[in-house]
Amino acid sequence: MSGNTTTGFSRAGLRRIRDVLARHVDSGKIPGVVALVSRGDETHVEAMGTMRHDGGPAMSRDTLFRMASTSKPVGASAAMVLLDECRLRLDDPVDPWLPELADRQVLRRVDGPLDDTVPARRPLTVRDVLTSTFGLGMDLTSLGTPIMNAVFEQGLTPNLPEPMPEPDEWMRRLGTLPLMHQPGERWQYHIASDLLGVLVARVSGQSYESFLRERVFEPLGMKDTGFHVPEDKIDRLPPLYAPDPRTGEFHVWDEAEGGRHSAPPVFQGGGGGLVSTADDYHAYFRMLLNQGVHGGERILSRPAVRLMTTNRLSPEQQAARHAMAVDNVHISFGQGQHGGWGIGMAVRTYRGDYAPLGQFGWDGGSGTSTYADPENGLTGILLTQVGTSVPDPARLFHDFWTTVYQAIDD
Repeated sequence: MSGNTTTGFSRAGLRRIRDVLARHVDSGKIPGVVALVSRGDETHVEAMGTMRHDGGPAMSRDTLFRMASTSKPVGASAAMVLLDECRLRLDDPVDPWLPELADRQVLRRVDGPLDDTVPARRPLTVRDVLTSTFGLGMDLTSLGTPIMNAVFEQGLTPNLPEPMPEPDEWMRRLGTLPLMHQPGERWQYHIASDLLGVLVARVSGQSYESFLRERVFEPLGMKDTGFHVPEDKIDRLPPLYAPDPRTGEFHVWDEAEGGRHSAPPVFQGGGGGLVSTADDYHAYFRMLLNQGVHGGERILSRPAVRLMTTNRLSPEQQAARHAMAVDNVHISFGQGQHGGWGIGMAVRTYRGDYAPLGQFGWDGGSGTSTYADPENGLTGILLTQVGTSVPDPARLFHDFWTTVYQAIDD
């Protein structure tokens, strides 16, 4: 491969990737999968199995998938565009755009009653929102506490039977709750990613989706990425299954026709709302590997990409994130032991498996796994239609990445 320092992948390694994917599909636990690996100029795609667990059309390279939490690394790019243009500053308070979050109260104890609070030591900043440290989040170590119960009751997170309310009402409800931690103190998952989308919409004066489309998706040629699937593409979207954790029986969690993604959502969720394809996500992650440039056009500045893809957490925050990953293995089936967090994505700060330090990306509860690795110039995208109510997709993630790293041949 002229002009490239990498020689891509070994033939034997690519065969092993294919064989391991086929093993999962043949087991009957994963109906279908689309996997993309790329390095330098070399891209390989495997599409195998079927769209439905009982057969139906074959998976193909342009099959659409619900990206779930792998929306986070992509959705965060909108805020980086605004930082590049100085329309946002990292340490400005968010009050002018998110007045619902002014004058916060903070719980004295995370598991305490909602009215036992102290005033926040300072206003929330843009940085707090971007780094998921603004004081509220999906804390699996705090399930059953009054504050976590209130988050669920208010419909502030997706995946509940009730859809999330439109952004202004969502903000109003968010504003009625105290914070769990002082601003900037602790990393917490998810809610900040949805909040980021509201912030982008209010700063830009256009919907979160239209801003993403104009500034990120269209320049990258991500023609199949958005918050819903138009009617002329709905046949490319498989059902999403949430198998029964006890019996493994396939239950449809979301149908394509008439499902959650068949019409524009009232809340465009940066935390988990995107639908996309392997090639669209490849374009995005390769742009990040390319320091913000795609096809000669600059999408993000080099420093913005560095900021997103470098660990943002202090040692104390990282300890809390690590504890969540290690102590919740039974919930996450062993996913998430990376150490750090950048903006909208995990960043590896220690070598816990075959991937090197500096690898960045994230996994989705709908059976998606998307990472890029600057050290090896590598991108991997793995997409299925089986949610992580069972360990099978997570085991597929592990095996996929194990084989991808074995396939590197220099």
